Order: sequence, then structure tokens, then C-alpha cells
Amino acid sequence: MPTVVVIDGVKVQFYWDDHLPAHFHVEFGEYRAQVAIDSLEIINGWIPAPQLRKVKTWAATQKEHLLKAWTVCRSDLNPGSIA
Repeated sequence: MPTVVVIDGVKVQFYWDDHLPAHFHVEFGEYRAQVAIDSLEIINGWIPAPQLRKVKTWAATQKEHLLKAWTVCRSDLNPGSIA
């Protein structure tokens, strides 16, 4: 699973050939969640609110890049990093 960015210790990742809806995975210590790209809401799991806010703030400006990374990763290719 490629990590596209780390935001204050929170890894933002995609899984190869993942299921719909388009989403990314976040990992912070023992916490894990899946975040929908379109709404930026958690669709599964949980991470602490301060970390979630940071991820959402970043992701709100990166939706186009996140959707592209989702598509690339579903094709079993590495999406690279997102700044």
C-alpha cells in the first residue's frame, strides 16, 4: 500500500485494487480509518479528531490529486507522492 503523504505523523495511503467508493486510508499509531474523497467523511474506522482535522484540511485542497492517485492505484500502479 503506497503512502502518498505523511501529515504530522498521519500516513495517507491507498490500497491496491481497493473497493468503491473512492477513498484513502489514514493511519496514526494504532488508529486506522478510511476517508471518502468526495465528502472527506470517515466511512470506516476512527482516528483522533485533531489528526482528522489536519488530514481533512490538507485533503480539501488535494481532491483532484487524491482521485488521480485512487485511479492509478486501482490499476496496480504506484501513485507517487502528493505534496
